[in-house]
Amino acid sequence: MLQPGQTIGILGGGQLARMLAMAAAPYGLHCHIFAPRGDNPAFEVAQAHTEAAYDDFDALARFAAAVDVITYEFENVPAATAAFLQARKPVRPGPKALAVTQDRLSEKEFLQAAGLPLAGFAAIDSLSDLKAALARLGLPAVLKTRRMGYDGKGQAIIRSMDEAEAALAGLGGGDCVLEAFVPFGREVSVIAARGLDGQVRAFDVCENQHRHHILSKTLLPATLGTTASGLALDYAARIGQNLDYVGVFTVEYFVVGTGADEHVLVNEIAPRVHNSGHWTIEGAQTSQFAQHIRAIAGWPLGSTTRLGRVEMDNLVGDEAAAWRDIIGQDGAHLHLYGKAEIRNGRKMGHVTRIFPEKTA
Repeated sequence: MLQPGQTIGILGGGQLARMLAMAAAPYGLHCHIFAPRGDNPAFEVAQAHTEAAYDDFDALARFAAAVDVITYEFENVPAATAAFLQARKPVRPGPKALAVTQDRLSEKEFLQAAGLPLAGFAAIDSLSDLKAALARLGLPAVLKTRRMGYDGKGQAIIRSMDEAEAALAGLGGGDCVLEAFVPFGREVSVIAARGLDGQVRAFDVCENQHRHHILSKTLLPATLGTTASGLALDYAARIGQNLDYVGVFTVEYFVVGTGADEHVLVNEIAPRVHNSGHWTIEGAQTSQFAQHIRAIAGWPLGSTTRLGRVEMDNLVGDEAAAWRDIIGQDGAHLHLYGKAEIRNGRKMGHVTRIFPEKTA
């Protein structure tokens, strides 16, 4: 268990690391950020930082010596980096979570072995693999790279057999996974945490709206029936236990069917704090960032009680230029991430609004 005054090392210097460092400060914990050269807004709010490549093992050794536990803000930490650090200081979440979630095929095989519902899938290493899988899974289908995809990158929808060859070539010619197309009604997510003692606490199910494959809005409570909501929470707890996870993680779901037939399919796991959980800073008793700090420090998890109805809007690209108007609105909680350059499709901030719960 960490004591106040000790130091958490964070791999990655973006907005998630920034908000983790800000959440650690009220607990008297320090943060040391490790990130390659670039726009690293987390550096501004941390006690220390190291700017070096993830394969600079001399710098990693100095970083490990300066901290007491290590975590990360993104799941694509190189395996060699994680192994090097794990040999020196506790890394939480551990290597198993990274290994499973870095590779879409490994993740789907893990979910399938755990008996959780998900869309049909197939490993794709050649055009013949792809054609056979399309014949089995049907059209349309979604082809994705096994690694490094996010916000719609690294994927292509295939609507006819004639598109198969070009789609595969566009994603590098192999090392992909094909997913059956899911005619979902909406998307939801569960932000959960698992402590060192195995306790799991989840926030309420979030309903998410995307624009151009990027999260645009998160709403709570989600328009999801009691049965489907309970299953989404149960599946998240099972995933945390099966991964022997420590920290905050996110499970994204497709909602399919209506009424008595409504159910959820697991889409993907994010082994970290998540964009759809930013609402928790003002909208929950404990934020997802504070919860992650508590978990990796070996502290008791905090209450996940929601404090009202919630609307959280991402500020993407030049939407952040409206900050003057937003800051003048009563009840608008503005967060700007301190990024140096506004770019199209770049997450620049978010704004959260909390309203009283509706009564019947």
